[in-house]
Amino acid sequence: MTKISDQEAKITKKELNKVFWRSFQMEFSWNYERQMNLAYVYAMIPILKKLYKTKETMADALKRHLEFFNTTPHIVTLILGINAAMEEENVTDEAFDVSAIDSIKTSLMGPLAGLGDSFFWGTLRLIATGVGTSLALKGNILGPILFLLIFNIPHIILRYLFTGWGYKLGTDFLKKIQSNGMMESLTLGASIIGLMVVGAMTASMIEINIPLTIGSGDEAVTVQSIFDDIVPNILSLGAFGAVFYLLKKEVKPLAILGGMAVVGILGAWIGLF
Repeated sequence: MTKISDQEAKITKKELNKVFWRSFQMEFSWNYERQMNLAYVYAMIPILKKLYKTKETMADALKRHLEFFNTTPHIVTLILGINAAMEEENVTDEAFDVSAIDSIKTSLMGPLAGLGDSFFWGTLRLIATGVGTSLALKGNILGPILFLLIFNIPHIILRYLFTGWGYKLGTDFLKKIQSNGMMESLTLGASIIGLMVVGAMTASMIEINIPLTIGSGDEAVTVQSIFDDIVPNILSLGAFGAVFYLLKKEVKPLAILGGMAVVGILGAWIGLF
């Protein structure tokens, strides 16, 4: 890939502001296959257009950001800013490991989602709902207005600040690890964390229950308990493995989803699930 000069590649506040405004689309194009990926790449387009001048390099960058992504939408700009700094580094440094861009994104989305969900959905929304509901029940028009203001003013301020903070964090951090030769260790560590996040999602988001029993009376045991005694959530892991195998065989995701729906419906109908 042809590198461009540091001055040409310098991301300005103008591009970061565009990323900020585009980040509000995170839940508008959510999909079951890769969740927020379409909105994420849409938010990154102003950065990518400035950095990549050929059709081939632009296509590679777009594909890179179309991978699976999901986090609390209110703080997504922190990751967007970091990725913007990494893309900037990619076009100016021949030795930059481009795989680190997706690895960092994958490793950060899980921990940030935990923090963001706890604060925005679990705390701030409840406070806003309590204030708004108490006034609305009295017929006060300020009820819904205050609900929207209490929730959205902190959210929008933090979303905006995180855009710049993420970019500065990414820039400073990259300079340090480049000078220390730590990029390979960072990439490996981020990949491991990313795999751990995917593994945890497999156990928490895939639920398979087989209610069939063996034996009768007090001695009866369910097939599900037998599997769980072997390895907890082994059926979820098996389902994940089957889907992964089919994807490696280039089976279309829509066909896999359709097959899963058919298996689920038939399994419930005959009493297997």
